[in-house]
Amino acid sequence: MRIIYVLITIFCLNSLAIAQKSAIGNWFLYFGNQKINEKWNWHNEIQYRNYNFIGDTNQLLLRTGIGYNLTENNNNLLLGYGYINTQNYIPDTDEKVHINEHRIYQQFITKEHFGRFFLQHRYRIEERFVANEFKMRFRYLVGVNMPLNKKTMDKDAIYLSAYNEIFINKKNPLFDRNRLYGAIGYVINKNFKAEIGFMAQTVEHSNRNQFQIAIFNNLPF
Repeated sequence: MRIIYVLITIFCLNSLAIAQKSAIGNWFLYFGNQKINEKWNWHNEIQYRNYNFIGDTNQLLLRTGIGYNLTENNNNLLLGYGYINTQNYIPDTDEKVHINEHRIYQQFITKEHFGRFFLQHRYRIEERFVANEFKMRFRYLVGVNMPLNKKTMDKDAIYLSAYNEIFINKKNPLFDRNRLYGAIGYVINKNFKAEIGFMAQTVEHSNRNQFQIAIFNNLPF
């Protein structure tokens, strides 16, 4: 119960901080990975991104895909589709312009385990259809989870989570963005875990930071 109180306290502090006018937004995230059989899995994902804590929508992202395990639990290939609705403010106004994007992506995830360190590498290629424009992007993420009160990521484990992800465009400008993330998490049971974290995002012409509140359904890392 103490862990639940800690997470609630952090959540409330984040709420108060983001409620003030600032350049820090907040993302609510859900990641699901349901096993179909020993080889196949279904990925599903919802991301609700805000300019403030909640209510001032920046982006709604829906993503799904079918994955295939090359080896048990460690190497997965996935083909997926994403729909993204972005709401950008028109400069010097309170009006927004809505941009819809349809995205096809392919990814490979490989996982390693060293003592208390659970390491993940994700390589992703995206074919992006934004309005009437086609774009292509490459992404690489390296992430690590480390349980603090246990040696494994099982029920009631408290853990630290961190990742860095870089985005590279096929065309100039080659650098698209970089995301650096850190969080504290709690494993609720074998199917669910929750994280509260902070992400520093660097893009070509500006920076924007985000608090993140995430729920993971049946993901081992």
